[in-house]
Amino acid sequence: MASSLTLRLTSKAIPWACTSHTTRITDTMIGERNFHIFYQLLLGADLQLLKSLKLFRNVEKYELLRNTTAMEEDRANFHYTKRSLDVLGLSCDEINSIFRVIAVVLKLGNFIFVPVTNIDGTEGCQISNVYEVQETAQLLNLEAQILINCLTRANSTSSTQEDVGCEMDARQAASYRNTLCRTLYSRLFTWLVNKINETLKSTQREKNLALLDFYGFEVLEHNSFEQFAINYSAEKTHQNFVFNVLRAEQELYLREGLEWSRIDYFDNESICELIDKPSYGILSLINEPHLNSNEALLLRIQQCCAGHPNFMTSGSNSMCFQIRHFANVVNYSVHRFLEKNSDMLPKYISAAFYQSKLSLVQSLFPEGNPRRQASKKPTTLSSNIRTQLQTLLAIVKHRRAHYVFCIKPNECKQSHQFDLALVQHQVRYMSLMPLVHLCRTGHCYHLPHVKFFQRYKLLNSLTWPHFHGGSQVEGIALIIRNLPLPSAEFTLGTKNVFVRSPRTVYELEQFRRLRISELAVLIQKMFRMYHARKRYRRMRHSQMVISSAWRTWRECRFGIPFTGRRHLWSLYRVAREEYRTLKYKRQVKWAVDVIARYYHQWKIRQYLLTIPLRLPPNTLSPLSSEWPAAPTFLMDASRLLRTIYHRWKCYIYRNSFDQTARNRMREKVTASIIFKDRKACYARSVAHPFVGDYVRLRHNQQWKKVCAETNDQYVVFADIINKIARSSGKFVPILLVLSTSSLLLLDQRTLQIKYRVPASEIYRMSLSPYLDDIAVFHVKASEFGRKKGDFVFQTGHVIEIVTKMFLVIQNATGKPPEIHISTEFEANFGQQTVIFSFKYGGMSDLAQGPPKVTRKANRMEIIV
Repeated sequence: MASSLTLRLTSKAIPWACTSHTTRITDTMIGERNFHIFYQLLLGADLQLLKSLKLFRNVEKYELLRNTTAMEEDRANFHYTKRSLDVLGLSCDEINSIFRVIAVVLKLGNFIFVPVTNIDGTEGCQISNVYEVQETAQLLNLEAQILINCLTRANSTSSTQEDVGCEMDARQAASYRNTLCRTLYSRLFTWLVNKINETLKSTQREKNLALLDFYGFEVLEHNSFEQFAINYSAEKTHQNFVFNVLRAEQELYLREGLEWSRIDYFDNESICELIDKPSYGILSLINEPHLNSNEALLLRIQQCCAGHPNFMTSGSNSMCFQIRHFANVVNYSVHRFLEKNSDMLPKYISAAFYQSKLSLVQSLFPEGNPRRQASKKPTTLSSNIRTQLQTLLAIVKHRRAHYVFCIKPNECKQSHQFDLALVQHQVRYMSLMPLVHLCRTGHCYHLPHVKFFQRYKLLNSLTWPHFHGGSQVEGIALIIRNLPLPSAEFTLGTKNVFVRSPRTVYELEQFRRLRISELAVLIQKMFRMYHARKRYRRMRHSQMVISSAWRTWRECRFGIPFTGRRHLWSLYRVAREEYRTLKYKRQVKWAVDVIARYYHQWKIRQYLLTIPLRLPPNTLSPLSSEWPAAPTFLMDASRLLRTIYHRWKCYIYRNSFDQTARNRMREKVTASIIFKDRKACYARSVAHPFVGDYVRLRHNQQWKKVCAETNDQYVVFADIINKIARSSGKFVPILLVLSTSSLLLLDQRTLQIKYRVPASEIYRMSLSPYLDDIAVFHVKASEFGRKKGDFVFQTGHVIEIVTKMFLVIQNATGKPPEIHISTEFEANFGQQTVIFSFKYGGMSDLAQGPPKVTRKANRMEIIV
């Protein structure tokens, strides 16, 4: 069905002989050629090799190649094939044996069996071209009579010419001859694949690459057992592809908790069950022992498979059945199904060929060894195909597979012809469109959390070489956040990290390679420093040894005469004692310095090691100013460490902010700049975050219709506040909405817009310095401003609403509005100017109630 060649595979490879196409050797279809090696050998081999193989250069002299044509390129391809065998490590004897077996296949096809009638009236046969038998026996290093007997007499392995075994008729002998040709070529192919895998196999444990080439889907005018086996292989391969790519990938997304819309695809599992289901599948039915004719086989298949949605009977031909494959509907003829399925070589022929003195031939027929115990009943071809296919797919299941689809541009095998309908059909049945959809909407790469963190932690200084900031998921989030790549390209699942596009994976690997280069340079620098220092110490020690040896030699060479040595010895003893005293004092002073130095170092080490233990639990807060006391001689270092530690806390605090938190902090900072030490109620607003949408207006369906008309989709602030009436000073509840472009006042129940003021029309906001929570929004003197005038609001979120209004106006106009904080200021009520006067009533913060507002002529008094 397929051929697999394993490159550096540590376990035994599974060679796949072309079992379904071995009939091509003896039954070549019209318009096709036999296997290329036959033509290459006849045209490319030199005369000496052809003479040793008993072959002629003329292709028409061989029945297996008759009515086929050889091409000029076969001559050059033979030299490539021979050189490839040499490069793969095959010896000259092995290469020569391979060519001899191929020559035997060609010559066996020329055997002509002539029917004869024996004396007892039974039918027998003889080989008319005995010279072919003689040459074939010489190539096999086998006695010619053994070859004749095994092909003309059943159960004959002897070389005697007496009546051994029962004679076969010419038709049966020709059938066994064809089976022998197919078996020889198939086993030679299997032996060659095993030999290549054995040559390339590595004894070390390392990465490996396996190549697996499957035949594609095949539909001919006449489809028989060969096409059935090929299409079954294509069905199983497609099922493996669907399960490992389309189904497994989507199930992984769902298990990991990713948002995913399932992609529909065609699952051919029911077709595979129709063919290989135990007991009732077509492959099992072919192997039933009681079936002795093709008609009985077809009847049995129709009985067991009738009613299956993918099985149909052929109305035009009673000897055919149809299967709806994933690619197309194929009509199969059961003619010679059973014969091709049981295309096994009798054991006595294997025993005869085992007597060959050619070692390669003996290895091709191990069952012919008489010392070998009789094995169980030989399996059929369909059983072998199913078993080998299951074994191969089991190996592929545990490997990382990459699929390459080959699309035929036309059925004529001609260049510069593109059949659009054929290509579209292939793209459709190969499920390429769901695959493209999966690649576009899914993720191209994923790794478990542990492997992703271990591989890419060197990209962040906080995670390399060791991460102590939390869990691995937090470390992965920190790595992704600091990468110069869009965060949307990464998705964190429950157990895996997913990357969306291949370009992101490429850039991620590029960053990792650059970082590895930097770390390699650092390691090289440290090693060179260590090596240079070690060399310097060795040279310094060598210099001291040389100096000491030279001084010793100088004293011995230029010594003092004997007459003055006694006096010199007495002086030497005195000097020696004095030297020892001075040396002892120096040693004592040195020891004191060493002890003091080590004591200081111990104190420094103890101080540095105990700093983390003496810090308070809330020390990571940037507002914390606590710091453990330090010894006097470490005060400067302690102040420096305290400064560095505070900066690090601020850095950690800043990095913990996302974009939303940064926006809120920007609003808080703006509020501090505007109101700190100016407004009494500012202090109580510091600890409360700015929520903005207090009434969840963004989720209101009525509001979505209203904002679509006014283009105010982005809500900055929404809450029910008190609008102070201009005439009486009474509090009127109303819904205030602040968008990025305007200020809106709506009915809190119907959401009907009462007022809408563009942000650019508000130029000033006035407040008092007290705890009154009242703010006045001044509107420009436009047509709207002349009609209504300024707005007066009272709300507990006055700091937040003024801050947000300040930022909205600044973004809309490019300059900040004026913030006026005073106990008295003017306001415009239509055509009238009113003076606001704030008075402090002297009440405590705990007893503070709503302010009292009174309108008197052109004054509005607020008592806080």
